[in-house]
Amino acid sequence: MADSANTRNSSSRKRAIRRRFLKIGAAVAAAAAVARPQISHARTATLRMQGAWGPADIFHEMAMEYVSRVEEMAGGRLKIDYSVAGAVVPPDRLHEAVHDGRLDGGHAVTAYWHATHKAAALFGGGPVFGADAAQTLAWIHKGGGHALYRELVQDILKRNLVGFFCMPAPAQPLGWFTREFATVEDLKGLKYRTVGPAAEIMSRVGLSVVAIPGGEILPAMESGRIEAFEYDNPTSDSRLGAQNAAKNYVMGSFHQAATFFEIIFNGDIFAALPAEHQAILEYAAEAASTANYATAMKNYPADLRKLIDGHGVKVRRAPRDVMKAQLEAWDAVLDDLMKDPFFAKVVESQRQWAKRVGYYSLMNAADQKLAWEHHFGKLGF
Repeated sequence: MADSANTRNSSSRKRAIRRRFLKIGAAVAAAAAVARPQISHARTATLRMQGAWGPADIFHEMAMEYVSRVEEMAGGRLKIDYSVAGAVVPPDRLHEAVHDGRLDGGHAVTAYWHATHKAAALFGGGPVFGADAAQTLAWIHKGGGHALYRELVQDILKRNLVGFFCMPAPAQPLGWFTREFATVEDLKGLKYRTVGPAAEIMSRVGLSVVAIPGGEILPAMESGRIEAFEYDNPTSDSRLGAQNAAKNYVMGSFHQAATFFEIIFNGDIFAALPAEHQAILEYAAEAASTANYATAMKNYPADLRKLIDGHGVKVRRAPRDVMKAQLEAWDAVLDDLMKDPFFAKVVESQRQWAKRVGYYSLMNAADQKLAWEHHFGKLGF
């Protein structure tokens, strides 16, 4: 009975995708029939997209910056019917839902499906080789990363998806702690919340990792189930209410230092769109990348200052030996994961890119700390 039901459900999903494919294809054909020189007459298409973010999350605002750019660049002829996390499927099921046609698109991060293939972490949240998030996003665009992503998604996982990347996110802070600490030894056995690939890294550093969803963090802190946690950034953390659970906020970490948004579309739906709409979906991601980063820079520093001045939060950088321990933990994790040939191929591509780009950047970059201290005084680290 179960096999029969699964077969019927699969057939129904395929028929639904085909109906939408034919509908969009008909719109494309109609547009071509009435086309005139230098004038676009593409029919309006509406794509159903779900994000991985709640309506109050700063990442929801960033997703809407992508949506608005798509619609404005298309002159209203391409619309995105966007819904928040959980409206159709949980965030960790977005890939499957877009693949099988329950959704036309999704806005999330690859960490949500890293359990499907460990190499997913390398496209947002993997090891750091001396290149920051912006430089690693450049690897995706110009260093062969996007071709490797397509190989993973389409050839290895056989998923009917097209994906783009945007927003080189600042490194996530180490997190919130109920007490201060001076060395990595002080963290041994501390009950610490994190998720995804970071869980193994922080476990190897010596913390007792508890993987729970964001919505369970504050109750877990109150009950003593956890003593520390990381979430994402000063804006998301303050909106969560982290400042009510702990007063020690430690910045700087390698557990998730190069993250990007992954924007995906069902491959058949994407292929049925006019070429101009395909281009808009792709290049709006590049436009949103700039807008998203600007939104982060507007909000993150302001909210960090509010945490300090308005809530008595003590902010400092992670001790150097903690960050060194994280790098050593990444080394150990990679030793095991590199046994997979594809994973090893992606890592080697990233490593060679970082060796070139990181050398140039580190040799050439102005000492911004020196400049800041010249104008504003000692930072304290």
